[in-house]
Amino acid sequence: MRHNKKGRKLGTDTSHTKAMKRSLVSALFLNDRIKTLEPRAKEIRGDVDKVITWAKRGDLHSRRLAIAYLNDKELVREIFEKVSQGMFADRQGGYTRILKLGNRKGDNAPMVIMELVTEPVASKKKAAPKAAAKKKAAPKKVAKEEKAASKSEELAEDLGFAEDGTVEQLEAVDAADKLEKEEAAPKKAAEKAEKAEEAEKAEAVEEAKEEAEKAEAEAAEESEAPVKVEEMEEQK
Repeated sequence: MRHNKKGRKLGTDTSHTKAMKRSLVSALFLNDRIKTLEPRAKEIRGDVDKVITWAKRGDLHSRRLAIAYLNDKELVREIFEKVSQGMFADRQGGYTRILKLGNRKGDNAPMVIMELVTEPVASKKKAAPKAAAKKKAAPKKVAKEEKAASKSEELAEDLGFAEDGTVEQLEAVDAADKLEKEEAAPKKAAEKAEKAEEAEKAEAVEEAKEEAEKAEAEAAEESEAPVKVEEMEEQK
């Protein structure tokens, strides 16, 4: 039974395992990334988080604990300075990332790249709806801008301007737009008047039909009245 012996079996004795883990953690803080075996990377992940937690505290006791573990004063000083300047400030854990590379040729051991996660944390809940709204609104704006640009280019070509974006061109385009709107206004008014007249005619036709139907119904009732009186007299 392996009493009081936690952790993975890395194929080494206790002293060798401690030295190996210390050297891997030091190499990771020096180079920001290392290439090692997957079990070793998973085994030192907790130790890396522990050192960064000490650096976040920043007091003398935490610094002495880090020096006792890494056995390198300069490296501990660099780690504490980076953390005090804002590194890992918005993270509450998960300071490392493991990327699998596949198995090694020869002994078929699983190889990975372990690196420090230095990018800031992105908020997901609040940023997602705004991003979706911007994505939905962008195509409409782009389409409107493209239509306006194409119209201005066509008007500029009709007016004989070779260069695009000049003051004279813009003034001429604006004047041409105003003229087009003024010319189109009477046409729109005439179309509206025609539609109103057609609607009035349709209403008048419907009213005439209703009156004719009422007159026919009244005439039918009047023609049926004498017949009903004669039938009543015969029954008496």
